[in-house]
Amino acid sequence: MRRLLPPLLLILAIALMLLLHRFAPGLHWPPVPWRSWGGMATVVLGLGIAQWHARLFRRRGTNLHTFREPQQLVTEGLFRHSRNPMYLGFALAAAGLALALGAATPVLVLAAFVLMLDRWYIRFEEQAMLRSFGQAYRDYCRHTRRWF
Repeated sequence: MRRLLPPLLLILAIALMLLLHRFAPGLHWPPVPWRSWGGMATVVLGLGIAQWHARLFRRRGTNLHTFREPQQLVTEGLFRHSRNPMYLGFALAAAGLALALGAATPVLVLAAFVLMLDRWYIRFEEQAMLRSFGQAYRDYCRHTRRWF
């Protein structure tokens, strides 16, 4: 499971959403003009947020790998408000695709994706951050939200 990094999980979730939409869409929402454009705008926004913060990690010289020990406590950008803006960006991208597709089964994939981010990746990273930064991380947590 440690080899399944969050960007790969996002790609798998997107592929599953598209397959389910094509072969087992379930209920469809009525088509409305803003649904496709709004969904795609949300995808772009989410990927932009994730990429912005990945670049921030690279500029700071800290690692992006979920399962390696954290090297720095980054508190810039959206990290001032959210402890997980990259995961928030991934979740927004997946939610945007589910909205654009307009079917029920992609929403189930979205729910499973967000649950995995929260219960597997974020929990793992929070424990690693506590081990590495102790009280500084606890203080940071008091002033930020887990997701948004």
